Amino acid sequence: MTIRVALVPGVPALLPAYASRVDPVADLRAACLDAVRWLAGAGARVLVVADPQGRRVATYLLSAVGAAAREPGGAAYDAVLVVGNGSARRSEKAPGHLDERALDFDETLGAALRSGDAAELGKLDLVLGVELLASVTGLAVLAEHLSTRHRAEVRYEDDPFGVKYWVLTWDPEGHRPPPP
Repeated sequence: MTIRVALVPGVPALLPAYASRVDPVADLRAACLDAVRWLAGAGARVLVVADPQGRRVATYLLSAVGAAAREPGGAAYDAVLVVGNGSARRSEKAPGHLDERALDFDETLGAALRSGDAAELGKLDLVLGVELLASVTGLAVLAEHLSTRHRAEVRYEDDPFGVKYWVLTWDPEGHRPPPP
């Protein structure tokens, strides 16, 4: 079965509890909400693949667009929301401080994500990803749900705070998602 898939980062700054007068991640928040709105459109049943922090972010994003998550192993689903990010060691001010390997790792990961190629995602060095503080938990599940029919749409790509974030959607019919 070919289904809609989206990737958002599990950054706590997206949660209302971390809100302030000036939103430090306004562009990221808008991209995440648009991607989740597209993913959950038409009453889709969304499976969330995330660590505990990512699950909090996913729950917030889904509720903000009027949708709810399905538990793994529960009822059938027709969309998958993966919560994860690239390395958190891209600069001296990053949570994990600078690691020279981070840029190459993120470049390889980004190319695999943009291509939507499950085989390329499967080739990633997940041990290195863990060392670089990347959230790699959902990559295997992400690869399981992508096919050659999917077309990736990059909605956001940046590294604020020294952490690489992407917001991507993969359309199962190869069509571009509607613009936000």
